Amino acid sequence: MIDYNEYLEYAICMAKLAGEVHLKYFRSDNLSMQTKINDYDVVTAADKESESVIIEMIRSKYPNHGIIAEESGVINEKSEWNWIIDPLDGTTNFSQGLPVFCVSIALEYKGETIVGVVYAAYLDELFYAIKGMGAFFNGKKISCSDKNNFSESVLATGVPYDKLENSDNNLKEIGAVAPYVRGIRRMGSAAIDLAYVGGGFLDGYWELNLKHWDVAAGQLIALEGGAIIKSIRPDRNYSIMAASPLIYHDLLGKLMG
Repeated sequence: MIDYNEYLEYAICMAKLAGEVHLKYFRSDNLSMQTKINDYDVVTAADKESESVIIEMIRSKYPNHGIIAEESGVINEKSEWNWIIDPLDGTTNFSQGLPVFCVSIALEYKGETIVGVVYAAYLDELFYAIKGMGAFFNGKKISCSDKNNFSESVLATGVPYDKLENSDNNLKEIGAVAPYVRGIRRMGSAAIDLAYVGGGFLDGYWELNLKHWDVAAGQLIALEGGAIIKSIRPDRNYSIMAASPLIYHDLLGKLMG
């Protein structure tokens, strides 16, 4: 039987080192920034440097493992073991000086996520999970919200970078849900949103048109915290919702109605 604790410990180590890179650049005059596909999608020196740190650590310890990373793409795609990396989730927040950002690291074995780590360095919040062993926040086991009144729910969502060109931009869904809940937050980090659902800090979350690295670690943390995850656009990759079982059907009904 494979001991996944070794992989978890190494993922946490990598996340902490990436977090040090984040803190070095955060609110710094030395932060360089470039746009990617449009003016809204940005990448910083912190994204690139923290990803390089993680990739080099994986290559040194697990040279036969594959890597899927936001900035570097796919490395060694034929491996049964694949590390899924978002080196800096919440880059727009980061570049603006807002402290909601994190590194997200997941490990998949034969297509199944077995380890997930989300680390928000500025907030010093570490979420992690091993499949089948629960989810944890700063060393304490966590679980999703036990709130059963949808009208009292606080949810999170996001809006895609191509919101002007893309009619499937989540604005209709936000309008459908907002009147029926206590509040909707736009945190700017899918990984943090999912981890917060797993920890009960948010009652639910949904977002459209995400990427593999946005959700790989956070989904496992939410699931291991007891949340239900569902694809809300089966024809599109990574359009998902996560919610505590007690409000799951209410949220799903509003989103799909």
